[in-house]
Amino acid sequence: MTPHDVRRAVVSATPSAEQHERYLSRARDVLETEAKGLEASIEKLDAGFAQTVHLLLACKGRVCVTGVGKSGLVGRKLAATLTSTGTPSVFIHPVDAVHGDLGILSDSDVVLILSNSGESEELVRMVPIFRRFRVPIVLITAAPMSTLGRSVDLVVDIGRSPEACSVSLVPTTSSTVTQAVGDALAVVLLEERGFRENDFAFLHPGGVIGKKIKKSVADLMHTGDQLPVTHQDGTLKEALLAIVKGRLGVTTVVDDDGVLQGIITDGDLKRILLDSPGRSIMEMPARDVMTHDPKTIDRAAPVIAAVERMENNPGGGITSLVVVDDENRPEGVIHIHDCLRP
Repeated sequence: MTPHDVRRAVVSATPSAEQHERYLSRARDVLETEAKGLEASIEKLDAGFAQTVHLLLACKGRVCVTGVGKSGLVGRKLAATLTSTGTPSVFIHPVDAVHGDLGILSDSDVVLILSNSGESEELVRMVPIFRRFRVPIVLITAAPMSTLGRSVDLVVDIGRSPEACSVSLVPTTSSTVTQAVGDALAVVLLEERGFRENDFAFLHPGGVIGKKIKKSVADLMHTGDQLPVTHQDGTLKEALLAIVKGRLGVTTVVDDDGVLQGIITDGDLKRILLDSPGRSIMEMPARDVMTHDPKTIDRAAPVIAAVERMENNPGGGITSLVVVDDENRPEGVIHIHDCLRP
């Protein structure tokens, strides 16, 4: 298919106005249905969830997750999430289990079954086999009184909500809710374990995430000749030159002792130009223009902490932080682009 054919196919795929509205309307219905399912699951969380967290925290072995169909796919994702956040886990497919994979199970493990209906025949048959290993069995389900629900040790009830499809058969809402409850379980566990950024980096040595988390602010900050500095008694013109030279969209503002007093950003310059039309503003002192109490960070902080501080700034996201020493003197500037660049 040539590029021209591709463009023609895209153009021919453009829906009519009526189709456009119908597609979007139905999609919104699906999202609303699944959102209601998530809301219902919040109300359903009870002692079973808390007991499961406590059980998994005390687990000396692995969490062996199992499920079939869509629940199996969600189970694979949950096992991966648990493992990457400090709770060693493995996914065991029930069919593979009876063909040798049960050899991975030990009496120090916990079995976690995912089944929306609680009646999946393949999983029901597995319970007596799991019992031979004398391991605790937990079920995440929408049917706590099902066959599986009555045969396991702990049940996490996620509530039963309508599926989002027109025939109410395709796992949609149920899969979404199961995955969300699994995520909640993983997050509570990682926080209870005191899992931190460095732990995450140790388990994710590859890729951009691992590379960035392993770095500190000192590894990426602009310092020395790259650090834009303006004296508080200097002019706005001098500040502008420092911003242009530094190419970071910001300059630090310091006093006679080199202590940080504020910053001036290119956004501040635009605001001043708009607010003071016709005035000669280039000779204004930097102290009258700067933003006081700028956001700062220590050079030893992990890069992910810098990103979080910039993104979660109370007044709205910012693009840079000033790196300061123990006496609040600027050592460098770290920019969001440096943190996110591969």
